[in-house]
Amino acid sequence: MINLFVMGGPLFMGILSLILIGVIISTVRYLTAEEKTKDKLDLIKSFGLLAVVTGVLGQLIGLFDALKFIEEAGQIAPGILAAGLRVSMIVTLYGLIIYVISLIIWITLKHRV
Repeated sequence: MINLFVMGGPLFMGILSLILIGVIISTVRYLTAEEKTKDKLDLIKSFGLLAVVTGVLGQLIGLFDALKFIEEAGQIAPGILAAGLRVSMIVTLYGLIIYVISLIIWITLKHRV
């Protein structure tokens, strides 16, 4: 797991981890609040959406840098290209996982009796 974190890049993986912490804190605040408003509940889903956007942004920046390197290097082996594409998707997958977690929490709390 730590290996994936490092491969995904500490900057964007760190930002996404902070967003995950935001989802958790928002959930705890909602559950402990005396007045449970729609705005407090929607904040959980908003953090998840922010995670998706951040993950896609991280992937695009990584792909941009990789394509610049490929352009400068000339010919490159297909295996190296495939490995680079696989690594670039780690950040996006982490963002999507955080979004799914936030949606599950949001749906559960929204339909809670």
